[in-house]
Amino acid sequence: MPLLIFTTILWAFSFSLIGVYLAGQVDSYFSVLTRVLLAALVFLPLLQWRRCDPRTALSLMAIGAIQLGLMYLFYYQSFLLLSVPEVLLFTIFTPVYISLLYDLLAGRFSPWNLFIAALAVFGAAIIRWDSLDGSYWLGFAVVQGANLCFAIGQVAYKQFMTREQALPARQTFGWFFLGAALVATVAWLAFGKPQYPQTALQWGVLLWLGLVASGLGYFLWNKGATQVSAGTLAAMNNALIPAGLLVNLLIWNRDANLARLALGGTLIAAAVIVNEWRNKQQGI
Repeated sequence: MPLLIFTTILWAFSFSLIGVYLAGQVDSYFSVLTRVLLAALVFLPLLQWRRCDPRTALSLMAIGAIQLGLMYLFYYQSFLLLSVPEVLLFTIFTPVYISLLYDLLAGRFSPWNLFIAALAVFGAAIIRWDSLDGSYWLGFAVVQGANLCFAIGQVAYKQFMTREQALPARQTFGWFFLGAALVATVAWLAFGKPQYPQTALQWGVLLWLGLVASGLGYFLWNKGATQVSAGTLAAMNNALIPAGLLVNLLIWNRDANLARLALGGTLIAAAVIVNEWRNKQQGI
């Protein structure tokens, strides 16, 4: 749980950094590729190349390719179809996917996990609900593709590392980023444009996003996912929305509805707290 909270705070700065310094100024595919390659550089020195069996390497590469590589492809494409508020609104369904996928893989159905996920979705909807107009269903489907990729990656990593408890996460996580880098490289070669950073500040933002937000962030988030229940993991996926809005308000002075932020954030926090209390009562 502390790892998920720390990563939420860490990632809360990413939205504003991308929106203020990179969006529309630096090619999105180049930004994604740079972030993933920098993140991979953090963990490549720790990889146990000879001691890691091919099955483990390929499994982690596949998880990284889906959770990070494919997710970013859907995510950045959605901005061509939707406004930013619509994209943010449609990301709130990730907790539901996590809950349903986790139960599907476990061969059961948990109404409680679905309730916790739905409560987190409702809290995020209060914060981000804006008027929707025009034809946005294609954009909605693309965002759900991103949500599904992120959800599948989290659940798959949690399940894989639970089965392979002897694996040291820091010595194998480089494979995760290599899988994502493979997807990002192909996407950049196919769709990228020669629109590169022009200032030292933009390069600095990319370094921060790559080495810290992506490198450290995804490692801590996925490690944290293995230490909490499916319901808590689902709910924490929407905790980033109030955190990101709060950072944006305090640092960049952008408009935010404080009443909705407080109410929605309280519901998300309540979902996590209630689920953790229930787990302790049941000895989980």
